[in-house]
Amino acid sequence: MEQYTTVRRSSNISRAPAHVPPSEVALQTALEALADPVRRLIVRELAGSPDWTRACGAFGHLPVAKSTLSHHFAVLRNAGLLEQRDEGARRLNRLRRDEFEARFPGLLPLVLAEADRTGPGGRPGGTAGAGA
Repeated sequence: MEQYTTVRRSSNISRAPAHVPPSEVALQTALEALADPVRRLIVRELAGSPDWTRACGAFGHLPVAKSTLSHHFAVLRNAGLLEQRDEGARRLNRLRRDEFEARFPGLLPLVLAEADRTGPGGRPGGTAGAGA
């Protein structure tokens, strides 16, 4: 029987995700990443958790499909906001708070402060301006 030496590896083998250092991110890229309310929720949840304790699967409560959630994580990685590492079957996340803050001073605190001014689901809370 012939042996095949040029057979490719299975495509479902996990590869480590690529990370962009915040120092190489353009302001436009950072702003576009933070423009999406689901991505801002991910950032705020990671900010409230110790590094490397939140797996991607822990965000299943967000109102998006799993494939869309994967896209959001990739956008955050490409904007220098998120670092991920594989640990067994889980992919753990870390907010690159200090590195991002050094590159874009004050931007991340604005995003994190938004939680104080929003209601459930990240929508503006309160009744101020209702009907105006």
